[in-house]
Amino acid sequence: MVTGRREAMVLIVEGGGHRRLDLKVDCRTAFRTLLERAGLGARMPRIIAAGSRGNAYDIFLHCWASFQQRGPLPLLLVDSEAPVTGASAWTHVGKRVGDKWSRPEGAGEEHLHLMVECMEAWFLADRLALKAFFGKDFKEAALPAATAAIETVPKTKVYDSLESATKPTKKGRYGKGAHSFKLLATLDPAKVRAASPWAERFFATVDRLASGGAA
Repeated sequence: MVTGRREAMVLIVEGGGHRRLDLKVDCRTAFRTLLERAGLGARMPRIIAAGSRGNAYDIFLHCWASFQQRGPLPLLLVDSEAPVTGASAWTHVGKRVGDKWSRPEGAGEEHLHLMVECMEAWFLADRLALKAFFGKDFKEAALPAATAAIETVPKTKVYDSLESATKPTKKGRYGKGAHSFKLLATLDPAKVRAASPWAERFFATVDRLASGGAA
């Protein structure tokens, strides 16, 4: 594992569309806002909205090679897309059909992070933000039970419940391009961290590494 302090850090995030500049801007802005609310402030990493998960991994590999030559420390954040068994993110993406990603030499578990099973699961952690964003016609009862652990809710159920809850609202049925990043920017990171162990792992790692902790 590579050790030593780096002058800068880059966070590569799945999301932002393939050729939609506006979505990439929204993605970067949302994650920056969320990290600011989590206390990063002036220690903010540079954020890359990578589009597809495959492109995010490819960018991470490129940045990892640069890191070996004293470039910025890269972190990768992607949806898990499926239940995660065990504590290793690299094992998950290494076995998952559609990924089969190899961990680059020297990379550790702290360099790969998962939104389980998808970014939208984080929304379930902050229902006040959902209601404020979509307005009075938002149907909270359509969401999974508030007592349900958000990381156990299947991705399809997350999407279906959000669509059902938002269908009657003036903003209309939840859409990834129309609403996702604008909504993400309104979340309380403390609620997300409390509801999702994988999110807590991500925020804690970014905070530690941005403060100069060993990579």
